[in-house]
Amino acid sequence: MWNFGFAPLAVSAATFVYSAATSKDPCTLISGKGWVSPAEARACMTAFPLEPKARANIIDVVSKTLPFHASENYQLQAPAPFQTIHVDLSAELARLNRTQYSSEFEFHLDMYRTFQRANDGHLGVYNYCYDYLYQTFVPLPLVYLTEDGKQDVFIAPEAFKVASEEFKGQIDVWQKHLPGQLRGNLASLSGAKVLLINGENPLVAVNDNAKVRGESQSAATRQNLFFASYGHDSTSWYYNLGDFARQIHPIVDSVQLTVQRPNSTHTDTFSIPYRSRASNPAKNNIKDVASYRQSICRASGSTNGYDRYSPSAASRPDPGKMPAVASLHQEYEFKPSKTPLLIQNGVIPSHPPVMDVTLPKELRPSSKPLDESHGGAQFFMLDGQRTGVLVMGTFNIRNTTDLVLLAQRLLEGLQKLKDKGADRLIVDVTNNGGGSIYLAHWLYRILMGHSDKTFPQAGLDTTTRAAPLAQLIVEHIISKKVDPRNLSLYNPKRWKNAKHQPLPLDKNWLKTGPKLTINGQNDAFSERLGQESQPFQDTLGLTPPKERLFDPKNILIMSNGVCYSSCALFTVRMSKSYGVRTVVVGGQDNIRQEYCGTVGGQVSNFMTIDTEIKSAKLKNHTLAPPDLLFRSVVSITWRLGYGVDNPNEPEEWQPHWANISFPLTLKSVNNPEEIWKSLTSRYLNNSTLFHIQEP
Repeated sequence: MWNFGFAPLAVSAATFVYSAATSKDPCTLISGKGWVSPAEARACMTAFPLEPKARANIIDVVSKTLPFHASENYQLQAPAPFQTIHVDLSAELARLNRTQYSSEFEFHLDMYRTFQRANDGHLGVYNYCYDYLYQTFVPLPLVYLTEDGKQDVFIAPEAFKVASEEFKGQIDVWQKHLPGQLRGNLASLSGAKVLLINGENPLVAVNDNAKVRGESQSAATRQNLFFASYGHDSTSWYYNLGDFARQIHPIVDSVQLTVQRPNSTHTDTFSIPYRSRASNPAKNNIKDVASYRQSICRASGSTNGYDRYSPSAASRPDPGKMPAVASLHQEYEFKPSKTPLLIQNGVIPSHPPVMDVTLPKELRPSSKPLDESHGGAQFFMLDGQRTGVLVMGTFNIRNTTDLVLLAQRLLEGLQKLKDKGADRLIVDVTNNGGGSIYLAHWLYRILMGHSDKTFPQAGLDTTTRAAPLAQLIVEHIISKKVDPRNLSLYNPKRWKNAKHQPLPLDKNWLKTGPKLTINGQNDAFSERLGQESQPFQDTLGLTPPKERLFDPKNILIMSNGVCYSSCALFTVRMSKSYGVRTVVVGGQDNIRQEYCGTVGGQVSNFMTIDTEIKSAKLKNHTLAPPDLLFRSVVSITWRLGYGVDNPNEPEEWQPHWANISFPLTLKSVNNPEEIWKSLTSRYLNNSTLFHIQEP
């Protein structure tokens, strides 16, 4: 997920340890500062050694949470085309337990990187003490463009504008660091062709980054994440700097570039430093090593789970106000209406908690979005065309009210596009990390109408892992009535079987599923679970139209390959069930692109699992994980969705090849409206181009 360096870093043990004999506490040197050098941030973050108690606690929690992770044995050796994924997480935890580390930060990086090797956006171990504490930047976001029929890496043409607006107060630091004629002339680098990164072909850095960043099974998508891109969250357009220009940890000090500036035949070689920006907790709370440890690292009220039926449950913090990384997991317990619980598939945790880099005004669509636009769903009608655009930047919602409103606006906005004469549709899901399963099902259903492919199942049949402790939770729900309000993920009242009928309330649905052998390991899963969102009249209070809104052959779904979780569920059904064409923009033309990754079925986390255990009165069981001592998040895939083409295997491990690989140019890069117009001209104005493969 988060990038930790696009090339291997050799850092000596001495760099990672703060000695008590040092005359200056390294954290006092950066106290209250908004910007520091990566080395200064690193010195503070490595200022305490790894305590045996801390290591034992996180390893115990992770190892006892992993049995709830549905993909653990699949990730021992993933099938083609994801065969590069092979990680034995249990064996790795044993290695982490016996390895010597010079600091707790070094230990966490090893833990963090190990879990990224699974390339699963729903799986990860994060620590507020280190992750996102000092994000590290260079003012030169990169893009991959096709000019004169040849693909090359460029510094984004909008680089200086983005950097000067976002990094006020730091631009002069970079300006003064540039050598010779480049000194004070950072703006001249925008649009430059990048010939070398650290003395090597730029694609070496791109591929090195793809090997380690995690998040997506598709290597092509991980390559694309190296570059800058745009997106739309629930409030506005934003600019994603990409992995080269933004690092999640302060472990890269500088980079050397060789470039050819626009309108020049000469090359320039220079080094430019990375700079680390403190998060608000770091800037405001780190005074010294002791305050850092106490105010930022210790477990908070939202770290561990709770007993839903305890007297203190009412005082639990509002999930919408929880710290950023935890809130991204979207396991909110909505108050039940006619359904026990509205489920989020989860927003991929690697998306930054603060999207404060704004897409420059000149790159935003020139036309005003339709009045029916709301939150992550923005509607546009292309001038002089019969093409409407739905920008579905996120499926993320905060509560049931927002869910119903957004669902209603999706229907109204699509109908308004048709009223304006649109008979063709582009759905832009660039950088959509997921969110509500219900919204994904609803959007698919209203676009494609009523048929045996959309009703009664508008999503994927699913299954969850039947771990021994999970089975015991169900037993307690059935026999000891520990969940009278039907709030538990494991309550059979919440689910329907493969025939879309309610599960029996007196049988353990985790014991009636298949026993499997996966990569030589015995495993067990629940019985097949059916639809969970329909009829929408009951779940959303909305009635979907009977007829489809757009002909599948007149729809394009486009992104940079970053379409995960609920977004992936939507695009998979559109593509595989109806043949809707999918487009990935900006990828390498000799690498086959995938239109989505990390399908999953439902994401969860330790806090939610701990709540399940405590509410079932099983916290003292030997299989139950202890409470976390530090502010960490352990994220897992709780459910897997069965495939469309192969309905007996998880969709997670089946290919999702894009129909079209669309190159970006200096004119179109990070300019959504220009991309939409180009796609319309090339692929929607000629209906014979159905199912074209490029390349």
